[in-house]
Amino acid sequence: MTPIDTLAWLVDIPSPTGQEGRLCEALARRLGSTYPTDHIRCIGKSLVVGARTGRPLILLVGHIDTVPSQGQGPARVEGGRMFGLGTSDMKSGVAVMVHLLEEEVVRRGPFDVVGVFYDAEEGPDAGNGLEPVLQEMSWLSEAEFAVVLEPTDLELQLGCQGTANATVRFEGKTAHSARPWLGENAITKGGAWLAGLHERAPKEHVVAGLSFYEVFSVTQASAGLARNVIPGRFDLHLNYRFPPDVTTGEANERLAEIAAPADAIEVHEIVPGAPVPEGNPHLDRLARATSARITPKQAWTDVARLARYGIPAVNYGPGEVAQCHQATESVPIANLAPAYEALLAFLTDASAG
Repeated sequence: MTPIDTLAWLVDIPSPTGQEGRLCEALARRLGSTYPTDHIRCIGKSLVVGARTGRPLILLVGHIDTVPSQGQGPARVEGGRMFGLGTSDMKSGVAVMVHLLEEEVVRRGPFDVVGVFYDAEEGPDAGNGLEPVLQEMSWLSEAEFAVVLEPTDLELQLGCQGTANATVRFEGKTAHSARPWLGENAITKGGAWLAGLHERAPKEHVVAGLSFYEVFSVTQASAGLARNVIPGRFDLHLNYRFPPDVTTGEANERLAEIAAPADAIEVHEIVPGAPVPEGNPHLDRLARATSARITPKQAWTDVARLARYGIPAVNYGPGEVAQCHQATESVPIANLAPAYEALLAFLTDASAG
């Protein structure tokens, strides 16, 4: 199979979050024809391929789940692109991983290269399948470097944003809408705060020479009992994306500060970002091998989770960011070869072994 054939094969095995078992088993069977049985380990619906032999350890990491289907059919090629659910996010990256792991020159090269295919990335953070993999396979923390093949448009994306989610509440008093002066409208009470948030400009943070932007966004709102009742409560979901130089403690303080005009705030989760792995020789080698544009990751990815386990990691993959979660999701076929060839050169660089 070529990487393009493999991508079509992956797309045609549906794997929305919670239903990754069939794809995990298919990958285990395929890679089991190349690797010894004890080099193939399943942890739930995740798969670890490779072993520690004493050479410098490098991880290739990718999630195998997708968002739910929006009616996409089987993989198809049209106009130089492959269409299908997960083509960009991130089965094109997984296809590249598979072919790299199948290469004898990689397996016999200067590094212990281990593939981590994990489930449930698209779901809640608490259920992310990479966490139990890292807990059970503690030796993975010995890795000197990891490449997460998330969609990056073939850019080398460093670091990542932290993320927080909270409920901001405005409280009023219910009343008949014909006599609003007998109550207090919780929705309009929150209007000035919403208007201020709407006008709030992103705040730039320069980290390792890269510009990350701190942003607050209201993504959901809930209020009202009936069309003729003044609402006595207005709940808004606030999503906060913060740069990697902001700690979780500082993020909590900034949430409290921005929600000060409200009556209450309930913080549901704060997940830290990932630092830029400055001074890491593998990053320097990867930059040379890819000749890629270097940009910050203005989002959260599992490079942050890897960083918490002491593993320096970056994002680099063939998928297109703009295609993620689209009903017409696709990926340029021409993106697969450059990603594969650059990573092959990176993983077989004898001068670094």
